[in-house]
Amino acid sequence: MRKPYTLALTIFSALLCLVHYIGHEYDPIYILFYALSVPAWFAPAFSDITRVNIMVVYILTILSYAFIGYVIDYFIARSRERRGAA
Repeated sequence: MRKPYTLALTIFSALLCLVHYIGHEYDPIYILFYALSVPAWFAPAFSDITRVNIMVVYILTILSYAFIGYVIDYFIARSRERRGAA
């Protein structure tokens, strides 16, 4: 079964993390990462953001985008099954 959104969003999040890792000292990249990374939104609620292990945030970012892509693919497949069965 094809999962194009899962793959696309996983690649997007991996590239987002890579760009942040390479250029995190530049404000636009820093802001872009923290604007698009769902786990980075919630990290300050649980601890000081400067003390959070960034690799954990990267892994959670990739996993969260993969999960979002999987949910999108699931609902698209389910919709196609309903249209085909009706």
